[in-house]
Amino acid sequence: MMFRKLTLAAVLAVTASAAAAESEVHIEDFDFSFEGPFGAYDQNQLQRGLKIYTNVCAGCHGLEQVAFRTLHDEGGPALPEDQMRAYAEAIEIFDPALNDGEGDYRPATPADKFPANTAAGAPDLSLMAKSRAGFHGPYGLGLNQLFKGMGGAEYIASLMVGYEEAPECAPEDFEGSYNSAFAAGGFPEECKDDHGHHTVPGSWIAMGQPLYGEDVDFDDGHSNSLHHEAEDVAAFLMWTAEPKMMARKQAGLTGVIFLSLLSVLLYLTNKRLWAPHKHKED
Repeated sequence: MMFRKLTLAAVLAVTASAAAAESEVHIEDFDFSFEGPFGAYDQNQLQRGLKIYTNVCAGCHGLEQVAFRTLHDEGGPALPEDQMRAYAEAIEIFDPALNDGEGDYRPATPADKFPANTAAGAPDLSLMAKSRAGFHGPYGLGLNQLFKGMGGAEYIASLMVGYEEAPECAPEDFEGSYNSAFAAGGFPEECKDDHGHHTVPGSWIAMGQPLYGEDVDFDDGHSNSLHHEAEDVAAFLMWTAEPKMMARKQAGLTGVIFLSLLSVLLYLTNKRLWAPHKHKED
């Protein structure tokens, strides 16, 4: 019994510690078009996000779970087929079957997937928006997920805009870049109080600031401010993680309507069958 109590106490302590750490970051609630049961991806936004990924993120991060052909899918970026093929052909991938089994590089085809990450320690971004939860609160992830969604896109966008000047408490030679949305990085002892609590939100991240605003120019003339760029690339990464989101929402809505009609029909059938016997005298 003592062992169980200690184990429970340890679990609660770890949970409380994790909750405290999560509360020490700033996650901004961006207004994405795909949020809610009737939300949908904005094709123009996904195309802008693809351009940001290609010009800024692809130098280090890969999308090895995403096939080039999906860039043509409805509900996604929906690039015209010729543009999708041209985009794939502009990227070289390593094919181990070429050059008598020694391998060589060749232009990608629509059936190929994006290359893997090329920088040490740079995670693949294919499922990043699903693996990160942006919203946390007193009710945990349950109700927040019900009303706001996982918040993975908000986490990514908040990370992109979360780079700030290091607070005065930090030593000048402390490694990394200060980011108010990142909780898992290094943290200087000088920025903790007497009880070991962080005095500033976030932590120090190894990745330097990738977006500054006006990093790319969009064909549709959309604003390329830092916040808009962060929102666009986060929406694109949400699509790479959930490419069938719109189909699932449509199937769910269809199921709800079908079950509602079935419930009404069952109620009317039941009422018709038992109505003659309900008031029948014994």
